[in-house]
Amino acid sequence: MNGAPITSQEYIQHHLFNLQLNLHNFTLSNGGFWTLNLDTMIVSIFFGLVFVIPFYWIASRIDAGVPGKFQNFVETILEFVDNTVKETFHGKSPLVAPLALTIFIWVFLMNFMDLLPVDLLPRIMALCGFHNFKSVPTADLSTTFALSLSVFILIIFYNVKIKGFGLIKEILTKPFGPWLFPINFILRLIEECTRPISLSLRLFGNMFAGELIFILIAALLPWWIQWVPGGIWAIFHILIISIQAFIFMMLTIIYLSMAHESH
Repeated sequence: MNGAPITSQEYIQHHLFNLQLNLHNFTLSNGGFWTLNLDTMIVSIFFGLVFVIPFYWIASRIDAGVPGKFQNFVETILEFVDNTVKETFHGKSPLVAPLALTIFIWVFLMNFMDLLPVDLLPRIMALCGFHNFKSVPTADLSTTFALSLSVFILIIFYNVKIKGFGLIKEILTKPFGPWLFPINFILRLIEECTRPISLSLRLFGNMFAGELIFILIAALLPWWIQWVPGGIWAIFHILIISIQAFIFMMLTIIYLSMAHESH
């Protein structure tokens, strides 16, 4: 701020802060619990539109003849997700395949922001007066937990819808029989609660670690050599962001499939 060079520690700490909106007085400051990570919202909504608008445009103008390159690309993704759902999901629901597609593409696009230079968006936003800006929404625990919580709500909904009163019997009698129903209930409660927690922490941990490595490379190495380790890690990280999007989608399908089944 005063023109003095910053240390590596200050540089790293600066990149770990979100652009936050205080919901008490609507100022760009930390307001404790009632604080919105504005950068996370902006980037995630932007990529939601980047996914929805082109896919809707292709779906509304689908060509039965010779498709264009983009239509071929979209159809390949749709076929891949549809086959994955058919192989994994054992129930019947028109929601699961579109949900799986949305999760896979949206999470991948948000993960992809990790491959941009760490200072690119923060510097652009600093020119606009916003001095803290994290460009990777999935490196924010609030994003990954919100996604996993949405899946958790769907799991509960389908458990109740498909099994009805049989769900109570299943909770109280499995796996140790009706005489040990307190233990059955506790185990079921732990099982259900660990699903959204593990789902969110897995994605957050991988993306936060990947972003931190890029920040460390930029902070600790001179600019003329940064491209060597940074480029190598970026190539490896392409695989990571794809796998993490796929895992999040697969676990969602599996959890929803389990909600449609009884023991």
